[in-house]
Amino acid sequence: MRSWNVDDVMTREVLSVDAAASYRDVVDLLIENRLSAVPVIDAFRHVTGVVSEADLLRKIEYAGDEWPRLFESRRRRGERRKAKARSVADLMSAPAVVALSGTSIAAAARLMDQESVKRLPVIDDLGRLIGIVSRGDLLKAHLRADEEILADIESGVLRPYVDDEDTTVTAAVADGVVTLAGQVDRWSSAEIAERLTRQVPGVVEVQSSLAWRHDDRQTHGVRMGMGIG
Repeated sequence: MRSWNVDDVMTREVLSVDAAASYRDVVDLLIENRLSAVPVIDAFRHVTGVVSEADLLRKIEYAGDEWPRLFESRRRRGERRKAKARSVADLMSAPAVVALSGTSIAAAARLMDQESVKRLPVIDDLGRLIGIVSRGDLLKAHLRADEEILADIESGVLRPYVDDEDTTVTAAVADGVVTLAGQVDRWSSAEIAERLTRQVPGVVEVQSSLAWRHDDRQTHGVRMGMGIG
């Protein structure tokens, strides 16, 4: 079973600027193309930073407010410097938070959350820009048809992991919610089926009523519980 990664959902035709671009150049580019940010690249397409609407708005936010305040934070001092910037080199946020080609959608989502960013430039193994992925792009996996999701579950989970002569498992998908029913030989098989099903792109939730004949939780170091199927 192949999991989706940023390469599957990213935008490949990426607009970018170099560090020498002017403030007005970036404003024009963002407005004309209805973008909220663009990566900054060097002559080798290496990503050196990102310049966003938030960076550009510092000039408006601090207009007429030239003097630093007493005990002003480092962040506020940095924002004030951006308000005086004329080129991308002084405007951009650097170093850029990027995702390497092949990064899973889940890992990209965690990175965005940890770094409080809305998009990630995607780079190849040489550090060159090859795409950009946004929060909205990561949600594309949940636009998959139920039939596609079910086909992945049957071919990537049920057949290779729980399909044998003593197993009767069925799966159904409705609006991304998967229902697993039937019986497997061991508890561990049921656990594997549920866990791998949750990892199929587009799955919103897994509802399982799988029963099992043999409880092998002690063998797997899992504490025994009630409600054994």
